[in-house]
Amino acid sequence: MNSTTAPIHVFGTAFQNPILLAAGTAGFGQEIAGVTALDRLGGLVTKAVSPEPRGGHAPPRVAEFSGGMLNAVGLANPGLDHVYTVALPWLEAHLARARVLVNVVGASVADFVTVVRRLGGAPIVTAFELNVSCPNTEQGNREFSADHEVLVDLVRRCTSETSKPLIVKLAPNLPDIIATAEAAATAGAGGFTLVNTMPSASFDFGDAVPTPGSRLGFRSGGVSGPPLLALGVRAVRQVCREIDLPVIGVGGIRSIDDVRQYLSAGASLVAIGTAALADPRVPERLVSAWNTHG
Repeated sequence: MNSTTAPIHVFGTAFQNPILLAAGTAGFGQEIAGVTALDRLGGLVTKAVSPEPRGGHAPPRVAEFSGGMLNAVGLANPGLDHVYTVALPWLEAHLARARVLVNVVGASVADFVTVVRRLGGAPIVTAFELNVSCPNTEQGNREFSADHEVLVDLVRRCTSETSKPLIVKLAPNLPDIIATAEAAATAGAGGFTLVNTMPSASFDFGDAVPTPGSRLGFRSGGVSGPPLLALGVRAVRQVCREIDLPVIGVGGIRSIDDVRQYLSAGASLVAIGTAALADPRVPERLVSAWNTHG
């Protein structure tokens, strides 16, 4: 057996390989089960979960550009009750080896705490991924990661509700990503996902458009795909050099060489997002490449 096929022990469990599906790109698994062999993967990160259902932003929500994609989905999700009673039971019934990480969002610290408290006892949940790039409505819509005191409070309150690892997801445009990661680590974070999308915008200059207009219903969105690869690898290297916690590398992964970029920077696992939207079989091909060549 190729030595690289040995299980990866991280976040208190063993992953059969380092290939995950990134949050927001695979729903809750059931949506893509017909085209992706989920149990061949190392795991999946669920779509965002908030206490109440969220309808998300107005369409169009996605816009492609040369080399990447913009999205402004608005964290649409069916809400905590549905996830607890429908989505997680389906995953538990259909996955034997792939691990499940739950992505958590909210408009307040209390929202994050509510989700973690409710889902913390679910056996299928390996860890929680806290999306601290969303706006905190109680603090003037500043992102939770923008204020270290708020971030520390969020992580500490969530750790009091579960013994499962809390993985903090950070964006690459933070003024000092190391300082933000250190603040989360002191509060009890069990690791990091690096990186989230990069805030961006794009305009439509088509012949049918009398004046330039946003290509997204929400006007601005987040860049994903190949443009994030170098940013993500740099962020992983920066954080792993300073903080001894496991990292999931995300952003721009399309090939096994891209996977190696993140692992060489210090990541323990990687997550595939935009590439899997374009071709749902990419993650499986990466698993096969990993099992064959590492």
